[in-house]
Amino acid sequence: MTHSMRTDTYPPYLDGGGRGWRDTATRYALVPLRIFLGVTFIYAGLDKLTDSAFLKDSGAGSIGDTMRAVRDSSAIPALVDLSLHNPVGFGYAMAFGELAVGIGALFGLLTRIAALGGALISLSLWLTVSWAASPYYYGNDLAYLMAWLPLVLAGAPVLSLDAVWRNRRRQRLGGLD
Repeated sequence: MTHSMRTDTYPPYLDGGGRGWRDTATRYALVPLRIFLGVTFIYAGLDKLTDSAFLKDSGAGSIGDTMRAVRDSSAIPALVDLSLHNPVGFGYAMAFGELAVGIGALFGLLTRIAALGGALISLSLWLTVSWAASPYYYGNDLAYLMAWLPLVLAGAPVLSLDAVWRNRRRQRLGGLD
């Protein structure tokens, strides 16, 4: 009797129940991205909310002065004009949006929706604040936009509240059969 040894799997105690190590790595591949984006966006939101200068219509470091400074170099000046109708309100909306997106990504809570929100925030910042960065890779908002897209497509299949809820639904549906 011959015994073949598979080289593409680890023992079950290392790979989560007999799956190949590649399958396990693939399942967990987005977790570091979720942690990075979640922590970063939570930090960005809290930083805006606690910065005494940011949430003002004018003055050094204010959202109002920042938006006025980038207006003429942005890809969509009308978007900047919209924010200038109420810069403080826009600043609060941006800060709370970043908090919501960060919490959703970090905890895997409505992950695809949170990631879509993060992508839209990053897209709007790229088209306004960092549009004039030259060369383009000096502006970080485009990179954040691209980082959100895998989470929009895949969600958070593991280590997330979404996965907990999905598993509970499956158990309930399985119990009805």
